[in-house]
Amino acid sequence: MANINDFKLLNIKCKSYFNILETQLGKTITVPSEKHKERFGFYLLMLESILNIKDTTELLDMITDQEFNQVVYKKTEDDFGVDAIHIDLDENYINFFNFKFRKDFNPNKEQSVNETFLSTKLTNAIMVGDVSQLSGKTKKLAQEVIDKLNGNEIWKLRLYVISNEAKELNVKSMEIEQLKSLYDFETVAIGLGTISEFMSIRPESVNATIHINKDSILPFSENSLSSSKSYIIRITASDLIRISCNDKGYREDYKMEDFSSLAETKMEYNLLFDNVRGLIVKSKFNENIFTTLKEEPSKFFMYNNGLTLTATDIVSEDTNANKKVKITIRDFQVVNGGQSLRTIHRFNQLDEQNITKYLSECQILLRVFKTSSINNDRNKIAQYTNSQNAISNIDLKSLNEEQILIEQFLDAEDIIYARKVGDTGITPNKSYTHKISMEKFGQILFSVQGYPEKASNQKNKYLTNITIRHLKVKTLIYPLLLIL
Repeated sequence: MANINDFKLLNIKCKSYFNILETQLGKTITVPSEKHKERFGFYLLMLESILNIKDTTELLDMITDQEFNQVVYKKTEDDFGVDAIHIDLDENYINFFNFKFRKDFNPNKEQSVNETFLSTKLTNAIMVGDVSQLSGKTKKLAQEVIDKLNGNEIWKLRLYVISNEAKELNVKSMEIEQLKSLYDFETVAIGLGTISEFMSIRPESVNATIHINKDSILPFSENSLSSSKSYIIRITASDLIRISCNDKGYREDYKMEDFSSLAETKMEYNLLFDNVRGLIVKSKFNENIFTTLKEEPSKFFMYNNGLTLTATDIVSEDTNANKKVKITIRDFQVVNGGQSLRTIHRFNQLDEQNITKYLSECQILLRVFKTSSINNDRNKIAQYTNSQNAISNIDLKSLNEEQILIEQFLDAEDIIYARKVGDTGITPNKSYTHKISMEKFGQILFSVQGYPEKASNQKNKYLTNITIRHLKVKTLIYPLLLIL
């Protein structure tokens, strides 16, 4: 359950996005109230997090909200109940967004189904193919949607109902099911609990201790002379819940035998900071994990690839007459298997009996590597262990050493380099003059190098590679600073 601190952190994050908006537009935006800054920033943060689009200009082109466009652009255009529209050309999805930003935190407040039905005003206009009553950006985007629906390709419709309220809308309700049957689109509800998982924070060190039988661990060294060891470990899902929860005391309580107290714990989301994969709101793989955990927990080990962890230090100690090993993992991150970890925690929170009835019968594989921040091993492991999964090339390259150097170099010039969703700069509370995404940076590099024709239609294939090839020469970046 989301709490007041999640609410406050979101407000801070949204305010940062509004400040970035003013910086990008190069003007001071006069808003009706201070809360409007957080509300407008909320739109940008949510769109970036869900769509994995870090370019502010591209996000602004999607926003149809009447008040937003009136305040920011001085244009009065009826939004017909839809606050943003995005046409996903890769997945053939047409995404509609309905936002609701509350001023105050109420732990018992739930998203209203009425907000969902407001969106049907625009949907009706699209279904009948009549945009005569629309104007401006809303009309332009609605016509693009109509053109897609009238074409030969198959398109799916999806409505995101998003708010900073504590309780999410029940998408299985009769009203929503009727909406689905009438307009043939799915509804995805996102509330404060899910939003808290979007918010990327530069994490503090997370430590944990495990105590396991010797036959459940396999040590690994790069060579016979190396004193640095990594480990392959088999643990129960209940113990995984313990070492990855947000309670420091539980993470260090390696003697725990009664796991029932973990039924109310939440995941420590700082563990996923180095994970290249953003939060997937809806995934068939999550449903498969749920099914296996409940119906075949003893076979989970065979069906799941496990988790990959990196740690700055791993300390092992033989115990119980050398029958067991106590392992302390310091400053660790989950760089692969984040979706599995999230899903296991959600399964745990569904029912207080799940931790003892199912998760204690489920085992999972952990690969724990001791890495150094000096030789870039952590970033390489994060990249390579994810390279066989459905993750974009750009997200994989975000952890390259060169990309981190770009981020540090541009930070010194007061420019935010958005390598990942949710990036608002390396230094908290610093005033930045610009924000640029990896994709946009790559497009500028193409243009500077004399290939402007490739800057718009080749980014998924080439952008990060050309960035890496040419970044070695700092003189290339100085002209870019003038462009920004």
